[in-house]
Amino acid sequence: VLAQMDLWNSKKKVGVYTLSKELDEEVARLHLKQLGAKLTEMTDTQAEYIGVPKKGPFKPDYYRY
Repeated sequence: VLAQMDLWNSKKKVGVYTLSKELDEEVARLHLKQLGAKLTEMTDTQAEYIGVPKKGPFKPDYYRY
């Protein structure tokens, strides 16, 4: 549903699109929450160590969603 809302709000032409990393990770967080998983927020030290922004996206640019 979040992807549909994003497509509607961005007024894109009919076609096939790749979800943004941010939207894909938000969908994953919500899905895991519904499954009962408890995710914690990454610390500044952890984010710096693995070289990603603390709030994401967490996958490298070459990763295809």
